[in-house]
Amino acid sequence: MNQVTSDNIVQLSDSDFESTINKNSLILVDFWADWCFPCKIISPLIEEMAQVYSGDLTCAKLNVDENPITATKLSISGIPTVLLFKDGKPVERIVGAVPREYLEEKIKAHL
Repeated sequence: MNQVTSDNIVQLSDSDFESTINKNSLILVDFWADWCFPCKIISPLIEEMAQVYSGDLTCAKLNVDENPITATKLSISGIPTVLLFKDGKPVERIVGAVPREYLEEKIKAHL
């Protein structure tokens, strides 16, 4: 079962990743780890996108250390990696800590 934080961010795991991706028409997934400093930089942006695009976009996080199956399956080799899925298919891949404008531009292109 997905855990939703107070910031409307869905916490994903290997066991619920596929079903969650497939039931949300537009979902942004942040692949991260506790030890990753750039992940800490982009995390507030993901939270902000969850607020700004609430109702149009689902935002989620997947800890790659705790969920290696999904990370491997999607070829996540550097983190943070943010994938945007539309209708169950990946449509954008953003690697590294990027500016808010860049992230928002990628989201808006698929709304």
